[in-house]
Amino acid sequence: MSLLSGLGGFGLSGLEDINIYEDEEKEKEAARAKAAAAAQLQEKDIVFDRTYTCPVCDMEFTSKTVKSGKTKLLGTDPDLRAKYDILDPGKYDVILCPKCGYAALSRFFDKITSPQAKLVLEKISASVQIPEYSDEIYTYREALERYKLALVNAVVKKSRSSEKAYICLKSGWIARGYQESLQAEGNADPALIAELEKQEDEFLQNAYKGFLEARQNESFPMCGMDENTVDYLIAVLATRFKKFDVASRLVASVLGSPAANPRMKDKARDLKEQILAEIKKNK
Repeated sequence: MSLLSGLGGFGLSGLEDINIYEDEEKEKEAARAKAAAAAQLQEKDIVFDRTYTCPVCDMEFTSKTVKSGKTKLLGTDPDLRAKYDILDPGKYDVILCPKCGYAALSRFFDKITSPQAKLVLEKISASVQIPEYSDEIYTYREALERYKLALVNAVVKKSRSSEKAYICLKSGWIARGYQESLQAEGNADPALIAELEKQEDEFLQNAYKGFLEARQNESFPMCGMDENTVDYLIAVLATRFKKFDVASRLVASVLGSPAANPRMKDKARDLKEQILAEIKKNK
């Protein structure tokens, strides 16, 4: 006898044999199938070649980019570096023309003036030699090379401090990601790890310097960030380099700002506690 027998008296005899947990089981199975499909995805499966036209030499070329909606955010580092499953999207943020050597982060790629393009042609294109890159993905080594080329382009074309600082920030993130990938593989060369740690530190020091200068001379938003985000970021970098007076002042600014959202204020409170602990430890 069915658990639901007797429903016929309500005119529902057709539901007497229904599976009580059928919907839940179907939902769980669908979730398992989705998770299994995601687990099988590899980095090469979620990048593709996108076509660009170089604003310096007018050449049409392709650069790899990440398919939207295919990666899951796992969390962020204190300096706002986002971490995802499957791949690091930051590896694909530099667009590089293989003909003239013009390179920039995607948000800045088309924002170049004629005088700046002339500087790139004179100081980069005349001697640059672009290496062949991987067919399927960009490795961390290749990504770091591309970021360095973007940085030298920014210097040559006399970009704003904020652009150079942002490239340095993301270069530091790439150096960190490179270290993490080597350590995860279990075959990390101690000398290479030490060199990457040094490069990360140098990039972030230059990011700190550049954002401080930009904050004094440029308007917001800056590289897609509002004033509170930039102040928090500078405070994080200042803490890293033991500039506790700068860090404390900027954290106080974020905490006192009516425009700062609750999440940013929570980050600022955590950073304030860290600063106080660091000051106490360094006395």
